[in-house]
Formats: sequence, C-alpha cells, structure tokens
Amino acid sequence: MMESEISKLFKPIYLKDIPHYAETEELQSQTNPLDQNPFFDTRQGFYITHSDVVLRQIGNEVSPPPRMAYRRAGPRKHIFFDPSHVRAAIVTCGGLCPGINTVVRELVVGLWQLYGVRHIFGITGGYRGFYSSEPLPLNPHLLHRSHNLGGTLLQTSRGGFDLLRILHSILSHSFNQVYIIGGDGTMRGAVKICDEIRRRKMNVAVVGIPKTVDNDVGIIDRSFGFETAVEKGEEAISAAHVEAESAVNGIGLVKLMGRSTGHIALHATLSSRDVDCCLIPEIDFYLEGKGGLFEFLAQRLKQNGHAVLVVAEGAGHNIIPRTHSQKEQRDESGNLVFLDVGLWLKSELNNWWAREHPHDLFTVKYIDPTYMIRAVPANATDNLYCTLLAHSAIHGVMAGYTAFVTAPINGNYAYIPLEDVALANNPVDTNDHKWSWVRSVTNQPDFVRR
Repeated sequence: MMESEISKLFKPIYLKDIPHYAETEELQSQTNPLDQNPFFDTRQGFYITHSDVVLRQIGNEVSPPPRMAYRRAGPRKHIFFDPSHVRAAIVTCGGLCPGINTVVRELVVGLWQLYGVRHIFGITGGYRGFYSSEPLPLNPHLLHRSHNLGGTLLQTSRGGFDLLRILHSILSHSFNQVYIIGGDGTMRGAVKICDEIRRRKMNVAVVGIPKTVDNDVGIIDRSFGFETAVEKGEEAISAAHVEAESAVNGIGLVKLMGRSTGHIALHATLSSRDVDCCLIPEIDFYLEGKGGLFEFLAQRLKQNGHAVLVVAEGAGHNIIPRTHSQKEQRDESGNLVFLDVGLWLKSELNNWWAREHPHDLFTVKYIDPTYMIRAVPANATDNLYCTLLAHSAIHGVMAGYTAFVTAPINGNYAYIPLEDVALANNPVDTNDHKWSWVRSVTNQPDFVRR
C-alpha cells in the first residue's frame, strides 16, 4: 500500500453532536444521584466524559467517507434535570414488536430506582393518546412482570400524529421528558416535536428508542425484537420443512416480515439450513422461463421430492398484479398497502403445477406467522438489549441531552441525532458476504434474465 493511501485511513473524525440544555434558571447542573447509590461504584472511570465517543465506521477502507462519531451513551457526572421536578411521558407507536413491554418497564424502573423520579406516565394508544385519553400513572410495582408479556400494556396505534395537539398535551401536563418508542415514521414525528419544542424554547427533552421488528432502521446495529423474530421465523421454517417433506412433491411456503428489507428472511434462512430459496425485497425475481423460480423448484422437487420457500412480505411487490386503486392504497402510517405475496405465490405455484404436471400429486403448505411473532415476549437476548436501551436513554436525558436516539453502533451504545435515524434506512446489501452466504446455502439462482 502506498504511503498516500495509508494516510487516507487517518482522516479527521467529525462528531455528530446532539442538542444539550445548557445551564439556565430552570435547569441547573447537580451531582448525579448515582453517587449516593450503594449499588454503584462511581469512582474513577464510572462516568462517561465529553471525550468518550463511538465511531460509526471501523473498517479500514482506503478511501472512506468522512469519519463520523457519536457521543457515547451512559451516566454523566452531572445531571440537568432535578429528579423531584421531572414529569416523564412514555409512548409506544406503530405495530407490535417483541420487547416493547421490557423497554417501558425498564424506563419506569430506571427513572424510579436510579434517579428517584416519581412522576412517570404512560400515553395510551400511540401518538393520538396524547390528546384522546388521560395519561396513565406508572410505577415499578405496576409493571413488575410486564417484561414476560408480549404486546404493549400501553396499547399502540398507527397514525394519529397531530403536532399542535401533542404539544398542547405536553404543556398542559407539564411533561419535561418524553420517551418515544417506534419505527422510522414515529421517529420522523419525534423530529417535528423536537423542532417545535426548540422553536418555543421549552425545556423538554425528547428521546427516541427505535422499534422495528424488520430491522430496517439505519445507522444502528439492530433494532430490538429482531433476534426474537428470527428465532420464531426459524421455527416456522422448521414446521414448513416437516410439512413439505411429509408430502409427495410438497412445498413449504413461509412468509416472514419485511416490507422493505429482508433481514428476518435472510437470517432465518441462514439459521435454518432447510431453505431451498429465499426471496427478499432487495432482489427481483420472476416465475416463468429459464432461470426462473418455477424451473428451480421443479429441479429441487425432482432431486429431493420437496422444497422450502421463504419470502419476505415486500418481495415481488412489483410483479403481483394490482389495480390502480390498489397501487395507491396506504395505511394509517402512510405506507403503501401490499397484497399478500404468500397467498399470491401459493396460487401461482398451484396453477403452474396443474399446467405442467396435471396428473401428479402436489401440495403447497403456506405458513404466515407474522402476528404470532409480533405478539410474543422478547427472548433473552432482546430482553437484555431492551434494558440497556432504556437505561441509556434515561442517562442521556437526565444529563440534559435531547433530540437523540439511543442504540448500539459497532457494539457500543451511542447517542445519535434523531433526525439522522429518522432519515436512514437499512436495506440488505446483496453485494456483501452475507447474501452470498445465503445463496451458497440455498444454491438458488440470481434471477437475472440473460
């Protein structure tokens, strides 16, 4: 490597900072109450300092983009919110995801036990709950066993974002900390709340905790609930494999979550090793002709007598016949409504076999575990992850930071600007080693017409 190329590896690192409430009449710094907590040793090295950062890129690219860093998450020596004056609101938005109850529980437990906060409220029913219902007082006793339950005790909904009514609720209830749990659409709403709070010069801290079972939030290592979804997805694949193997010319068809990204389908395929073909939104595929899905499945049925097909819910969206109105239909969150790719594929597979092999037995067993997966409690890995997310969020807010998302980057928890996460996505990179690994396991074609 040339000396000039080596020097490129050491380009300057730029800190992507987040807003902080400097000392004012209302917010004055005080020593962190963790100093008086008998369970913590707050001597040298316990508190995070201003020089502690987390690098976004750690690979040694010869010509890397500008190197970015974020503030490291964790407790600070001084806090800017007096715990006795804190009124915290917690809201969950969007669809269900394993681990929501754990995040809510640990936010309450962390605020209560680490910092002595006693005024904690749940906003029920998503964003619309700010203005459609009264806040629910929360305490550790009320949520004692909630981490063992699926769903969300606070209830949730899509849509319902009304900025002015939400701000009015925050003001009328004197909330000065708002913890928002949701996906990319929820985070975009949180950005608008932060912008209006800063415009009005309100001393209200807002933190986002990214929730999406699809793992489609960018920048961060992964979103909570993803590990549980992969584990349960693998169980569905195992059931489909048994069904397919037990039938003559049997196909087990499993649809897994993934509107815009195929991370769950990809990881469940790799963990299963029983999958013959994995279809994700990031790749195009076709059914008929040489190199198409039908030709490949015919070969597998001839070789093994059965096949297992895994498809992410957003795969094939561009080739499923739809009317003009169906193409324009959106849900309450503003997302395009997709037709069921699993049902469509099942129908197409049956039609294909009836045309090509009208006198041979054939069975398609279709499994859609979507709502079962979303509703289960988090597994051990996700439960631990949710706890660390919640406590990292609390430490950052109490230290006076706002308009940030807390999540791990390269294994280290960081505070990332809320707007950056709201705009970032996380597609499967079909040019990287992981997708090559999938194809080496399934031996499926690349579905490129030649």
